[in-house]
Amino acid sequence: MKTIAIIGAGPGLGLSLAKKFGEKGFKVAAISRNPEKLSIIVSELKKLNIEAQSYVADLTDLAALKQAIHAVKKDFGNIDVLEFSPYAGWGKFTNVLETTPESVLDQVNSYLLPAVLSVNEVLPDMINNRSGALLFTTGLSAMFPLPFVGNGGIVMSGIRNYATNLYNELKEKSIYVGHLSIGTLIQAGTTGDPDVIAETWYNLYEKKDHFEEIFPQGFDPTKLSN
Repeated sequence: MKTIAIIGAGPGLGLSLAKKFGEKGFKVAAISRNPEKLSIIVSELKKLNIEAQSYVADLTDLAALKQAIHAVKKDFGNIDVLEFSPYAGWGKFTNVLETTPESVLDQVNSYLLPAVLSVNEVLPDMINNRSGALLFTTGLSAMFPLPFVGNGGIVMSGIRNYATNLYNELKEKSIYVGHLSIGTLIQAGTTGDPDVIAETWYNLYEKKDHFEEIFPQGFDPTKLSN
């Protein structure tokens, strides 16, 4: 069985991704800083007979994140898919006119650096096995400048640049890199239903025929208002 490690897993999108990949035969490793939310995820997955374990790590603590990833490898043997989708909430974003070095550094520490470290920890095995996938979930500011996400956009666009370079370098090594940019609030029963997003992600992963998509499809970011 293959294993998916979900970095920044929560009871919304993280759980939906775990269910979707789990129903396709994946074992699930959920990593985040909140043990209560992780407990909910594991409990729900076990009800569905999906093998899962949780690992507590604050992503801003790179040593703790590295230790959690090593624990996943020890428990499951290998990480076949890494999905990266931490989300700290709108309260962490600043308007571009109010963006400071400190607010950008907060995004770097909580998003960019954990992404790079996570890839560093799983990529050597993937290259050695000539198999694997790196999946990056971002917000729309990764692709389109949004002034109300000033600090976040700087970092998310950096993540997209990083993922694009990985895609170009790894596609000849049989390792898939994908990017999904979410242009809506993630909430059950809405356009941004996490189950629908998870389905979109799995289809993108399964086909492996293109690098990125915007969700929902057909979304026009030029019509956004501030």
